Amino acid sequence: MVKDRFKHFLYQRVIPQAGLMLVKLLNLTFRIRLMDQDKEQTAIDKHVGVIYASWHQRFFPGIAFFSTRKPITIIISKSLDGEMISRVVKALGWHPVRGSSSRGGKEALKEIKQLGKIGYRVGHIVDGPTGPFGVVKPGLIRIAQFTGMPIIPTITSARHRWVFNSWDRFMIPKPFSRVIIRFGKPIYVPEELNAQAFETQRLAVEQVMTRLYADTDRIWNDPARIKTLFD
Repeated sequence: MVKDRFKHFLYQRVIPQAGLMLVKLLNLTFRIRLMDQDKEQTAIDKHVGVIYASWHQRFFPGIAFFSTRKPITIIISKSLDGEMISRVVKALGWHPVRGSSSRGGKEALKEIKQLGKIGYRVGHIVDGPTGPFGVVKPGLIRIAQFTGMPIIPTITSARHRWVFNSWDRFMIPKPFSRVIIRFGKPIYVPEELNAQAFETQRLAVEQVMTRLYADTDRIWNDPARIKTLFD
């Protein structure tokens, strides 16, 4: 009983507060530049609500940055880990919606749709929380179908970074690193799709994101492109 209470205290209080402090301190040091922001703005002007789609590997630089895109929401699982993450993102200005494909998914989708109608944007980790890395899971397409919001591929890349030995080689930019946040062309998903069309759409989004990540990472090997962005 004591062990369970201590674990609960760690997940409810200590770890979220420590994580929040880390996120805020590191993000204050990043030199962030935006690429292709006009693609984001076009979608917002037309729909208000949009879905920012990112790899799990790269979401760290966006946690604090996209809190500036208020109001913004994100679906987080009802697990104990999800509770910890929920507290951190809420403190950063996000509105967490609890649910997953295995528990509370339908209710979460309904809440996201209602929030989208009043101007909320949605952040979505397309291959999380367990991978496989770089595979767009069906949840992204279902959210876009159900809400009518366009998907905006959202790419982050850092010149200097720590890479962890996790399933996706999770990345955290080092202090004072240059960071790029890049927006892809909005992707619209029809409300009605048969199984084959659904898979075709899923693969199309996956291919766009893979291509944009590769091209953005190549910028760090191109002094001319770096100069254009940061000088």
